[in-house]
This record gives sequence, structure tokens and C-alpha cells, in this order.
Amino acid sequence: MTYHSGRHFLQLPGPTNTPARVLRAMSKATIDHRGPDFAELTHRLLEGTRRLFRTEHDVFIHPASGSGAWEAAIANTLSSGDRVVSFEQGFFAQSWAKVARRFGIDVIQVTWDPRVGVIPAAVLEQLEADPSIKAVLVVHNETSTGVTTDIESIGQAMRDSGHPAMLFVDAVSSLAVTDLQHDAWGIDVTVTGSQKGMMLPPGLSLLAASARAMDAHATATLPRSYWDWDDQKTFNERGFFPYTPATNLLYGMEEALAMLDEEGMENVFARHDLFGRATRAAVRAWGLEVVARNESEASCAATAVLVPEDHDADAVRALILERFDMSLGTGLGPFKGKAFRIGHLGDLNTLTLLGTLCGVEMGLRLSGVPYESGGVDAAMNLLSEDVGR
Repeated sequence: MTYHSGRHFLQLPGPTNTPARVLRAMSKATIDHRGPDFAELTHRLLEGTRRLFRTEHDVFIHPASGSGAWEAAIANTLSSGDRVVSFEQGFFAQSWAKVARRFGIDVIQVTWDPRVGVIPAAVLEQLEADPSIKAVLVVHNETSTGVTTDIESIGQAMRDSGHPAMLFVDAVSSLAVTDLQHDAWGIDVTVTGSQKGMMLPPGLSLLAASARAMDAHATATLPRSYWDWDDQKTFNERGFFPYTPATNLLYGMEEALAMLDEEGMENVFARHDLFGRATRAAVRAWGLEVVARNESEASCAATAVLVPEDHDADAVRALILERFDMSLGTGLGPFKGKAFRIGHLGDLNTLTLLGTLCGVEMGLRLSGVPYESGGVDAAMNLLSEDVGR
């Protein structure tokens, strides 16, 4: 293998770069997960997690990826045969629906253009047609397409309708990236993972559950053991977990929460918004197209870039990895080979983003993809307006 000097550019939509502060925190010696020091850590983390989700209700932390959080949400609140609505937003929305089907849930799969966000009218149309629907599953930021859905409007519309359906939201790539308010927006279950905006390695899944979700949990009959919220709450109240927790990841989580607090969440959101706009400015200057049709719905976390039909997006990615030691995200589902994804979330600053865009522009040139030069300049012009970064 050839040694590459410098650092690898991990510009996926996740996992993202883990800051040195978090890595150092994780390197501490493992402690007794039934001891008093660990109990204090657990209580601090649960409180920090509530602040992150913007909730006063129950939160849960499991050793798992975001896929585990999907399963925990379903297993704890639904019963076999319950009917839920899912929209074909993209790869991850359809994967969550697949998990639900495996649990015996009746999933109404609504055909949807993955290049636009779900709108409240489409949700209400499904609810008005079926009073038995138990939940609506929506991905806040569909990482496979770089499209963000207006969850606040959907939550408001669902509350105004009076329909009893719960709102389940996948915030795996949006939490700690763009604004999300679990309580104020009327979300019943929000799920996320550690490896995106939280700046941790993969391995933790987190959930927030409303009072309505906990009421549903009390009557839900799907089998559950590892994910059971009753066991989790009982142990968490004493500062422990019903299994051996991922202790060193929890050390890192405390440090990551401290870093987010130090930056200030409004500044975190503004930074990600700026980087998303700068990336799209570069793509437009290159004469290429992003998957997200509407600028107002374009993701702050990742940008999916379409390549011309006679070119292979994965070949572009492979060239960039080989020549510049930078990893970009592959196209998923119908965008496989047609798009590559630039991650711009987590622990990065202006120069990190510009280095990423330089790597992309050089990759376009070397791979023979027709493009206009000047994408990096367009991003620099936009970024230079924000002197504080």
C-alpha cells in the first residue's frame, strides 16, 4: 500500500470526522458501569440529550447505529398489523419502511418524487382517507438525496387535523446540523445516530419519545427485549443501563455535547447552512445539477450532485479517492452511478470545505466530466462574506 501524506478527507454524509477532543475523551480508561461515577455520567448525558432534541420528555441511548433506533421506535410503540404511512423520499425512508414491514406492520408506501420534500397536504390526504393510521414516518433530511422536509409544518398540520396518528421522524443526519424541535413541532418519536452532526464514531443510537409515544408504548405488543423502554427507563433512573453500555463512546458523547454547547446551537445551524449554500454555489458554477429541486429544501448536511448521463459518478469518486485521498458518498437507490454526495456536516470549517471542493473540481477535470471552471471561486466568494468563519 502507498502511504498518503497529510490527512484523509472523510467527506461522506456520515460517518463524519471525529474531532481530536472527542478522540482524547474516548481514550480514558473504562470505568465500572455499575459504579457511582458512571451513574453521574449517565444523568449528565440524558440531560444533554434532552437539550439536543429540545425536549422535556423521555430520551433513550442505545449501543447501535441509526438503524437500531428505527427498530426501537417501531418495537416500542406499535403492534402487529398496525398501519403506518411512509413516503418514497429516498433510500433511508424506504429502509425504515422495510424494518417496519419485518415487524408485521402494514406500511402504506406513498409514491413520492425523491427530489422534493414531503408536504403537509400529502400527509393529510393519507390521514383523511384512513382514521386507523397509527403513525407517519418521515425523514427530516434524506441523506441519499440531500433533500430536507419541513417537519414543523407537517407536525402542525397533523395536530390541527385532530387525527390521532403519531409523527415519527428520522433525524439521523439533521440533529445538531439544522434546527429540530421535538416538543414544539409535535414529534412523537425522533431517532438519530452518533456518527453525523454529533461528531462521534458510529455506535450510538438516540431517541426522544413524547408522552403520546410513551402511552402507545404501554399498550404496544410487538416483541422487544434489548430495545425495551421500560427496562431502559428503570435502569436510567438510577444512572445505569440494562446491558453493558458503550462506555468510551459515552465519554466521547459528553465531550461532543460540550463542544456543541461552546459553539452555540444557533451558530452550529448557521455554519451548516452557510456550507450547504457554498457547496451548491460551486455545483451551479460547474454547470452541474443537484438532486434537490428546490433551494429552500436543499440540505445543510450533504449535497447530492448529478453527473451527465454518459458518465459514472462512482468512477469519479474512485478517481478522487485514489488521487486525492478523499472519500465522497456514493449514489444510493435510483441515483446509484448517477450522483455522488458531498458531506458538509459535523466537525469542519471553511478551509476544510474549500479543500473538499478543490478535490471535487480536480476530480471532475481528470475524469473527463464536462464542467465549467470556477466552482471553488464561487464558493470562496460566498464564504468570504462570513468573516467570522
